[in-house]
Amino acid sequence: MKTEFTWLLLRQGRQAFDYNMALDEALLESAPELGFPVLRFYGWTEPAASFGYSQRFAEIEKLTALRPLVRRPTGGGLVPHDMDWTYSLVFPPEHFWYRFKAAESYQRVHEWLRDAFGQMNVPTTLSPQRQKEIPGQCFIGAEKDDLLWHGRKIAGAAQRRTRNGLLIQGSVQPPPISLSRDRWETTMCQVAGERLGVEWKAMEPGLKLQNLVDNLRAAKYGRKDFNEKR
Repeated sequence: MKTEFTWLLLRQGRQAFDYNMALDEALLESAPELGFPVLRFYGWTEPAASFGYSQRFAEIEKLTALRPLVRRPTGGGLVPHDMDWTYSLVFPPEHFWYRFKAAESYQRVHEWLRDAFGQMNVPTTLSPQRQKEIPGQCFIGAEKDDLLWHGRKIAGAAQRRTRNGLLIQGSVQPPPISLSRDRWETTMCQVAGERLGVEWKAMEPGLKLQNLVDNLRAAKYGRKDFNEKR
């Protein structure tokens, strides 16, 4: 099977804040061994907020009342996870997505989102340029190629590229209209199949991956000193 067209799919329900970040990092570390791109859909067991790896905790905690606050393995600003739909993408180094420049992979993932919302009869556009933002907050203003609905940002993402692979963490703040998250996830997969040629294979995380997740939760994302280290 060609890794360019066979992708792994992991549709998860609500998970703990530290598990969510630990699994995304574990998938990135394991990307060469997995050998296929991974699309993961997931939620949060409680209202929370994540923030970019390099951000200062003392500044972030003033920007939101949401707790807990968890540091992401990727960059970017503050993202509320009280009503959003979250997903992550992981590409191994041999996959052509890994070779994209950051701006190109960012644009491509939001074009994919735009097309999926279009299939759901929700017209969206990519931001043609950067809009005025409040520093540190991802959903106030917009970056170029963020996804807009009626001029308001509804989707953004952050990336991290290592020798093991490319990790994209994305958040969708769905428009205030009647939409099904299940339908959105299904439509995302259908659009990838129709327009990107992706063939989906269900993923079952193995014991080795789960052990890595447990270690990352214990050593990093579940620790107050890690999340507040800057």
